[in-house]
Amino acid sequence: MTIESVVVGAIGVWLIYLAVTAENVEILPLLGVLIFVALGSAGLYAAAAGFRRGKYFGRAPALLANLIAIGVSKYQFGAGLYIVAVPLLLISLITAVMAIRAIPE
Repeated sequence: MTIESVVVGAIGVWLIYLAVTAENVEILPLLGVLIFVALGSAGLYAAAAGFRRGKYFGRAPALLANLIAIGVSKYQFGAGLYIVAVPLLLISLITAVMAIRAIPE
């Protein structure tokens, strides 16, 4: 999940780059996306940190986030963006299975 949090953060940086280089920028939608990216990245990082410490409070949010990502990859496949869809699907499936298998002692 740390990898996912870094990827989500990188998407935020990419969006900032696109906004800086664009001719026209709608500020409010951009701010909404950036806030969503920041909260999502922080949430995934917090869940990953909890897993590393042996806490399982991040299990349900991690599973939900990865199930959503699996759905997103379906749309990426439909759009023909296989270079995005395949890695997203693989990372999401692996992380979802690991979150399910993480059983507290």
